[in-house]
Amino acid sequence: MTPPPARRRRTGANGSTPTHNLPRRGAVRRAQAITTYGVGSLIAVDHESFIVSGLDEADRSWNGDEAPRIYERRLARLLEVDCFRLPPASDDTSKDGLRVRRFPLMHSCPECNELQLHRDFNPPAGRSVCGTCEVDLVPSRFVVACEAGHLDEFPYWQWVHRSTDRGSTTGGRCGGKLRLRTSGRTSSLRSIIVSCTCGQAPEVSMEGSFRRKALKDLGLTCRGARPWLGSAVPSKGCGLPLRTLQRGSSSVWQPVLKSALSIPPWSHRREDPLAGHWEKLRKYEDRDRIHAYLDAVFDEPWPLSVDEVMELLDAEREEDPVDGATPAFDHRYRALRNKEYERLRAGNDESEQSRDEQFVCETPLGDQSVLGPLGITGPMLVKKLREVRALKAFTRLVDAESTTDAKEMPLSEKALRWLPAMEVRGEGVFLRLDENRLATWEKATAVAARVERMRTAHQRVLDERADDPGRAAPSPATPRMVLLHTLAHVLINEWSLEAGYPAASLRERLYAADDMAGVLVYTATSDSAGSLGGLVAQGEPRLLDRTVRSALRRAAWCSADPLCMEAEASGTNGTNLAACHACVMLPETSCEHNNILLDRALLVGTPADPAVGFFESVLEN
Repeated sequence: MTPPPARRRRTGANGSTPTHNLPRRGAVRRAQAITTYGVGSLIAVDHESFIVSGLDEADRSWNGDEAPRIYERRLARLLEVDCFRLPPASDDTSKDGLRVRRFPLMHSCPECNELQLHRDFNPPAGRSVCGTCEVDLVPSRFVVACEAGHLDEFPYWQWVHRSTDRGSTTGGRCGGKLRLRTSGRTSSLRSIIVSCTCGQAPEVSMEGSFRRKALKDLGLTCRGARPWLGSAVPSKGCGLPLRTLQRGSSSVWQPVLKSALSIPPWSHRREDPLAGHWEKLRKYEDRDRIHAYLDAVFDEPWPLSVDEVMELLDAEREEDPVDGATPAFDHRYRALRNKEYERLRAGNDESEQSRDEQFVCETPLGDQSVLGPLGITGPMLVKKLREVRALKAFTRLVDAESTTDAKEMPLSEKALRWLPAMEVRGEGVFLRLDENRLATWEKATAVAARVERMRTAHQRVLDERADDPGRAAPSPATPRMVLLHTLAHVLINEWSLEAGYPAASLRERLYAADDMAGVLVYTATSDSAGSLGGLVAQGEPRLLDRTVRSALRRAAWCSADPLCMEAEASGTNGTNLAACHACVMLPETSCEHNNILLDRALLVGTPADPAVGFFESVLEN
């Protein structure tokens, strides 16, 4: 076979060698850099473990061609940034890309059983092996974190010496060396044995290290370490309680994602060159001053005409609060959803738009009256859509959905005017529930009682995780929200069976409020499932009628029944009722609410009270 071509030495812009010549360690997809391996997350590459670095140096290390800027004005305004950037897509010769740092630093050698910092093993350059035994080192399986988002090494020395020097925070002063071995008797924590060669402390197992107060009993609290930023530990520690976690646990890193659909008049992308100018343009209300500004900034021809700029400014002002006060983040996000709901209802016909249009939403041609008995109205075929998902921050130990700003860890030490994001292009089906029928159903006492149980459980979780329980975010659980959420799940499951879509390639977007009762199901990935019209075809009234009826029949019975249907509480902290992985739960990538606030009884009723189900009459017929 022919030998591979010689690797070309990469040069800088002026022909010089790059400032950094960092070794490559694995690869991730762009989407994973937002949802799975974002800033502050741990990533395993072969037998090594790293933490993804912050974005403070990204402006220099992310090549403009490999990490282009993308724009979505409505989302950028919500998150108070100028633009977004795609994570870098580098080829094999590139030295740019996501930066990582080795973490945890504590490693063990399976041959000599020594447990110490990685550098103390004296590994050869570029390798992670024991300098004495020449076998691969094993990163520590355990780390510690606090609810403020800090992350640190597990305190092995204090754990071993807890009976001889309780409360000490000075590691290694006994002069001995730590060792870690596995007894091999079981796969439990009891089989992981840690000892010290000083002989002053007995061997101890890792059993009990995951107790909530295990580290508090040692007198240890969070130091405020932020290894992804590479900064020194603050002199004033965080002070919050520490929790022991498995290095690969999902609790170690949870992304805080915010997204928006590109809707008219922001969906033709010709306004992108004006990014960074909107705050100044908002100060002008007359044509002459806008004309003068455009003439001073842009050469002819301008990206947009004066009339188009004024139209965009008017659309932006419509999302401003009525009283002129600065709205809370949640209120602004709700206004963003309200505008999407209005546009999805109104549609945007393809024949009236240019080829550059990013949002095409049309009324189906079939007879919509067949959906009347179902209580479904206003189906729309979203033939073309663009969604931008931005990584705003991340959390540890707490779900990103239930967190407060105080527990969100930023992606950089210094404030940036951009955030990493990904864009999804696809298609979808939008439908609404009949408002009159929905209003009657919501008033039923049994319906309100079931939802109140979930709302109370969820609110208790929000209160416990808030710094100030009095300022905790209210639970979004309402009868129509839980109904729409569960309906979206059963539709995604049904389309995954009938239309050949993997459930993980579809995603829900809920519009549930006093004046909204709709759900959008759309393709969540544009690479594997694509946007070839297969999902849009399912929105034709007769096909949709058949799909909904089939989905309801499946939802009427679960393989875990009667336990599933009769459960007093299920899911995380009792935030679900009749919902489990055998009936309505979805992959995490498909659900906006982490598989909580679900109850299929609100769809189909219960054996004791069928009237609880919104679609109870459909099943009877």
